Amino acid sequence: MEAHEAHETIHETAHHGHEDQHHSNDSSKTRNKRIAVLISILAALLAIIEASGKSAQNDSLAANIHANDLWAFYQAKTIRQTALKTGADTLDLMAAPDLPPARAEALAKKVAEWRATAARYDSDPEGGEGRKELMAKAKVAEAKRDKSLGAYHQFEYGAAALQISIVLCSAGVVTGMMLLVYIASGLGVVGICFGLLGWLAPTLIHL
Repeated sequence: MEAHEAHETIHETAHHGHEDQHHSNDSSKTRNKRIAVLISILAALLAIIEASGKSAQNDSLAANIHANDLWAFYQAKTIRQTALKTGADTLDLMAAPDLPPARAEALAKKVAEWRATAARYDSDPEGGEGRKELMAKAKVAEAKRDKSLGAYHQFEYGAAALQISIVLCSAGVVTGMMLLVYIASGLGVVGICFGLLGWLAPTLIHL
């Protein structure tokens, strides 16, 4: 339910209340005014929860993209590390005892260089771009993604409950059935609870 739709619902409720001034007693007028106020509150909460849901959805998408980029970088580091280790092992096999000293020294230097680079690809605390560091960052990004996605789902359920609540309140005004208003109030509380879960504990309930 968009904001303008909620506004139209409030207007129709108030209009119906004005018509009742000629056809009902004071208690009916007071009741309709209270329901109109309730609808206004529910509409305001709906707007807040829907905005929070959109923000959580955007955060989830951004965190997911970031996690995928980190894992892709991790895989690239793994491939390059494997290539360097293989190259170093190959040079080791080529280092025959009868090689000239200068040649043997050059091979040993190159092997040491490649092995050092491979070790840096595995862990690079200073640069923060070793495989271990990239894995840790990717897991943090995934945790953020899951938290934001959980919040988005909670906000979606909360918004749905508030939308139904507003509709039932309107139906209560038209039909004069207070039972619908009571049910709507209960659904409003449910919607608020889902909203609180989205803000405070988005991963508490998995739906």
